[in-house]
Amino acid sequence: MEFIKTSIPDVIICKPNIINDERGYFFESFKKSILEKYLGFPLDFCQDNEAKSTKGVLRGLHYQLPPFAQTKLVRVIFGSVLDVVVDIRKDSPTFGESVATELSDENKFQLLVPKGFAHGYVVLSDEAIFGYKVDNYYNRESERGIIYNDNNLNIDWKLSNKNLIISKKDMVHSSFKNAEVFESKLNLND
Repeated sequence: MEFIKTSIPDVIICKPNIINDERGYFFESFKKSILEKYLGFPLDFCQDNEAKSTKGVLRGLHYQLPPFAQTKLVRVIFGSVLDVVVDIRKDSPTFGESVATELSDENKFQLLVPKGFAHGYVVLSDEAIFGYKVDNYYNRESERGIIYNDNNLNIDWKLSNKNLIISKKDMVHSSFKNAEVFESKLNLND
């Protein structure tokens, strides 16, 4: 596994070593010991989630407040998505900045989304199956969101607004300016 820092150093692209032959391919999609060694702290993923969506479905930008904040390890099993994370750690030098990465069944990249980031994705292929691990359980009371088309974030979702399919819930998220953010520096392994 190769680890690549993005423009926000805490957001990591995980690039697997893929073994191809006439039968197909093989790769380790997750190996706790290697990821923990790279990060320098333990991870305790407690749940795997999976979502199937059609082209244009945009999910996000979601996060949970402490003590239910989540680190996520996200990947695409089938299809392709544009995955976007936004730094919402108020005292971070990259506060308000975002990283967009294409994840697909072809590149097999995964993205490590630490606590303190809002996360979302839009499906670029006809359909996609999106899977992810989390290190904390879902908690409705701590769930928050930022509106996907916030002018201050200026995220290019690669599809026109008329081609986006967005849930009613995601259409009423807060603006970035009014969002509840992470007030103090997070220890990413908490």
